[in-house]
Amino acid sequence: MKSRTLPTLILSVFCVLQSIAKNKTADTISAADLQPVGRSLINNQHNLALITSGAHFGFSFKGNECAIYVTIADANAHNYLQYELDGTYQKRIRVNGDLKEPIIIKANSAGTHRIWIYKATEATTGALIFSKIAAAGARIIPAPKLPLIEFIGNSITCGAAADDSEVACGTGDYQDHHNAYMAYGPRVARALNANFILSSVSGIGIYRTWNRDSPSMPLVYEHANFQEKDSLKWNFKTYTPRIVSIALGTNDMSNGDGTSRAAFDTARFVNDYIKFVQLVKTKYPKAQIALLSSPMIKGNSREILQRCLSRVKAAVDATYQADKPVATFFFEPMEAHGCSGHPSVADHQILAKELEPFFAGLLK
Repeated sequence: MKSRTLPTLILSVFCVLQSIAKNKTADTISAADLQPVGRSLINNQHNLALITSGAHFGFSFKGNECAIYVTIADANAHNYLQYELDGTYQKRIRVNGDLKEPIIIKANSAGTHRIWIYKATEATTGALIFSKIAAAGARIIPAPKLPLIEFIGNSITCGAAADDSEVACGTGDYQDHHNAYMAYGPRVARALNANFILSSVSGIGIYRTWNRDSPSMPLVYEHANFQEKDSLKWNFKTYTPRIVSIALGTNDMSNGDGTSRAAFDTARFVNDYIKFVQLVKTKYPKAQIALLSSPMIKGNSREILQRCLSRVKAAVDATYQADKPVATFFFEPMEAHGCSGHPSVADHQILAKELEPFFAGLLK
């Protein structure tokens, strides 16, 4: 009797363990299987690195919580993710470099939940590196098949210096005030039922930065992480935007924050801008190009920037007569309420509302 019971018991235990193993596998999403939107890469450890502002991925789970296994490369630094749960934005979460445990995100009730994870900060802050997602019934949510808008720009497009809800302006580190989810581009995309990617770098311009002569957006745009000296190039076949929005010029016209600086060169700005639009058109031949001015520039400088953008449009349209004409949008001047003269989260809502009819027309 005993000799026959033991094998039966062993077989039962084996079946239970096998069932647990199967369930564990089904409830874990490896990073390489996620389907991100935005610049990202799978590194040598098969982890997913979200690079750019607002880069994001989605998944669903069952129950009350899920575990996000995420880290950053610098053990002494910190970064931020933010998330949307069941269609409602929640908050930013700080990711410390010495983080050893997963980040647990809880839902208020049981059932099936949908979550989207976003990178709150820009590429120059460093990547968020995900190894896996673990939760009951965890399943990938593919990116919806919607028209895509790429927003090229500077710190405003990044959503930098916009959010002082947790760290007061003038304190903390630069990334402590980033909120890509609430920037004007993602807001416009959500309002118009479109996908978005942000290709933006704080301080950057068409031919110079806010306080230096280099680098410029044309010098870093083709690099995956927007670092001029990095050899890794971005694969532009990854996405096919319907619209490419370019909002540059604020930093070219900057006074340099007291740094010795030559006067704004309108001829160079226009010529370099034309070349950059041509570069973008080589990457996305069928995309509608839209040129945006700056809400931060006022008075005579505003008029100069608008005239420059009109010259760029005229030159590109004359060269590409078979393509859709370049569209232009000129912001109303804004008194910004964010950190260091940037638009706040509330200001970005105003900018997005101003832009919605413009992009709605382009999407039609």
